[in-house]
Order: sequence, then C-alpha cells, then structure tokens
Amino acid sequence: MELIIPASYDPKLSVKETEAAIRYIRETFQDEFGQEMNLSRMSAPMFVEQSTGLNDNLNGVETPVHFTMKDMPDQEIEVVHSLAKWKRAALKRYGFGMHEGLYTNMNAIRKDEDLDNIHSIYVDQWDWEKVIAKDERNLDTLKATVRQIFKVLKHMEHEVWYKFPQAVHHLPDDIHFVTTQELEDRWPDKTPKEREDAITKELGCVFLMQIGGPLKSGKRHDGRAPDYDDWQLNGDILFWYEPLQRALEVSSMGIRVDEDALRRQLKAAGAEDRMKYPFHQQLLAGELPYTIGGGIGQSRVCMLLLGKAHVGEVQASVWPQDMLDQCAAAGIQIL
Repeated sequence: MELIIPASYDPKLSVKETEAAIRYIRETFQDEFGQEMNLSRMSAPMFVEQSTGLNDNLNGVETPVHFTMKDMPDQEIEVVHSLAKWKRAALKRYGFGMHEGLYTNMNAIRKDEDLDNIHSIYVDQWDWEKVIAKDERNLDTLKATVRQIFKVLKHMEHEVWYKFPQAVHHLPDDIHFVTTQELEDRWPDKTPKEREDAITKELGCVFLMQIGGPLKSGKRHDGRAPDYDDWQLNGDILFWYEPLQRALEVSSMGIRVDEDALRRQLKAAGAEDRMKYPFHQQLLAGELPYTIGGGIGQSRVCMLLLGKAHVGEVQASVWPQDMLDQCAAAGIQIL
C-alpha cells in the first residue's frame, strides 16, 4: 500500500456535493461519448463461465473471484476483470454493422490489486467496442479514435466547470502520442512508471502506445493480455495529475487482435492453450468482426475532473483501516 497525501489538501466539495458531481459526470459523459463514437448502450454481465474464455486475465497473474451456483454446480463462474473479449463476441451476436459499436457500465472486482490513491479492488468503467474494417487496423485509426475520446474529456471539463466552478480540475489542450520504446530510449535508467510520470509532466497528456511486447532491453513496459489488444496498436491515455504529482491513467484501449496477431501473441506469452476456448476458436476461424475498443475509468474520470486526491472520494469500496485513518486526518473524504 502506497498512499500520497497532498499538502494542505482541500476537497472543495462536501460529500453531498461530490455525490451530485459524480452523478452529473457519469450521466453526461456516457451520453456524449456514445454519440461521438456511434455507440449504443448495452447491458453486460458481471460474471461469466470460466469455460468460455471470455474473462480478461489482465497481466496473467491476477486470479478472479470465482464461485459455483446451485443450479449449475459443475460450472465455475468468474467475476469479470473486464469485458474486453465479451464485447467483441457481443458485436457479432447482436448484429452490429460496420463502424457501429456498444458501450457498457462495467463493474468488476480485482482482488489482487495493490491499493493506493488511484487503485481499488472495485473497478467501474465504460467498456466500449466498435466494428472496423480489416484495412483500418492501423495507427491512423487508433490515433483518430484517441482524439475523439480526448475531445469528449475536454468538453466534459467545460461542462463540469459550468456546474461546479469551484472544483473543476483543468486539463491540457492537446494530447501527444509516444511509444513505450521511445520512453525507454530516452530514459533507460528509469522504471516504466517513472517514465510515464516524466513524459506526462513534460507534455500534460499523452497516449502511450505499444504496450505488452518486449522492448529492446528485453523487458516489457507493462503486462497486457495477449488475446485482445494488438500490442503494436494499443495504448493508455495518461494525464499529468498535479494533485498527486504523478501520471493518471484514465483509459486503456487498442485495436484488437486479428488471427495472425492472436497466434503470435499467444505464442509469445506461452498461452497457446487458450486456443481451446470458444472465443479464440471463433476468432481464429474469422467469425468475429475486426474491432477497436477499450475501457474508460468512471471513477478515474470523476477524480480527474474534480481534482480529488483519492479514488475512494468518488467510489465506495473497501480500504485498510490505516489508509482510512491517514485520509481522515488529511481531510480526504473517503466514501
């Protein structure tokens, strides 16, 4: 557990005012985001059958919360980590057409998360996915989509300023694009997180591209599951976050694997056994659409726009008592 306590922290809003702002941001953002991206809101599961292979295994070491149910005692049920693969299958199942997509309110439990100011075991995000053509699986498509998301975030800043002028945290005017290899080349002696902090402090907001594969050093910038993002066509939206003096990730996204990228990345990850799952078999058989998708953290966006010091100020979760005590002493209002 690593907790940052900003000096002379002022939450600016009471708990009741914060709750009103959270509701406003969540409701307004999803409407504007869906309209900008041509996405329809769809219902989504909180848990899936383990045998489908639909759950996201994140970095490959986190274990999902799991259980069995009375009427299906032979099936292992897993609480989702995210809906990265479920969404792609849903686009096929529900008959979405070219350049149409969906978004969901995704709620997940990541019990192995290391808790700090921005990490909770409770994950709430807008998970989204959109159909694209095979020849659109390129950097131009990726960058154009990132700019659309940034445009919505900037518009939300102005919307929040109008409603809660005393609380809004102002965002930079532009987003910059940089690769993980460029960061390693520039700062070979820094850790990946230190590189993220350095580049976002310098540029304000970046889309950090190409996460998952090994860099020239042989090390990875960060882990990424091998069976949804194409590691050459993905990335994270990161803001320099002044209240905590660190980078704040608000979205992880990417163009999804095609048949070739899936085989290549499963082999690199030593995870070729996943080809037995229905989802992977469908993908390898060319039965699923080519897509781009990702997740946008709902609590992270609220935290960013309201200048909050701890994600627990904008979501209700479970925290260690010593963290709660330190936050209370600093005026950080944990829900």
